Order: sequence, then structure tokens, then C-alpha cells
Amino acid sequence: MEDNLISWNDFEKVAIHVGTIIAVNPFPEARRPAFQLQIDFGEQIGIKKSSAQITTRYQMEELLGKQIIAVVNFPKKQIGKFMSECLVLGLVGEENDVVLLSPDFPVPNGLRMA
Repeated sequence: MEDNLISWNDFEKVAIHVGTIIAVNPFPEARRPAFQLQIDFGEQIGIKKSSAQITTRYQMEELLGKQIIAVVNFPKKQIGKFMSECLVLGLVGEENDVVLLSPDFPVPNGLRMA
């Protein structure tokens, strides 16, 4: 792991913010099962889209209104006909079972991880 050390300056470049999922749609064109998400990151960042491979553990209905943690300053990524604008963060277990990172308590959208 020591080969992958980064500097504090490198870490500060990663914009990790909290947002609320405001829309969830199926993504049947994805190579691996996924959902298309729209996430509200507050006034300064706005609404961003993301593709998330979280179908093993989560149902679409339970994701609406859920606060999540995401990287919002990666370049956009084309996934099929869908343009992903942020990276939703989660912990990956066996067989790609993803558990989303989220705050323990409701917080304002857009707060940056510190």
C-alpha cells in the first residue's frame, strides 16, 4: 500500500460532497446491472447524473431521497447513451455487492468531506 501514497495536496483536489438522490431510473443498456441517478448537490454544484452498479442491495424506490457521498470533479464519462457526471462512492464486497457511503444524519446538500 505504501507504493500508492498520495500527498495532502493530491487529496485536497478530490471534491467529495454529499447529495440527495432525486430521481432513479433503470439502465438496461449497461453492461452490468445499474441504475441511472440524478443527485442534487445544492445550489453551488447543482444536479448531476451518475450511473451506479448498486442493484444487488438497493431497490429504486428506497434510493429516492437518500443522501449519498460522491466525487463531483471527475471528467464526464460516457456510458452507452448516458453521460455520467459524478462518481457515487460505496464499499464493494463479494460479487460486486455495493454499500453506498452516506452521512449518519441529514446534512445540507453540497457539504464537502473534510
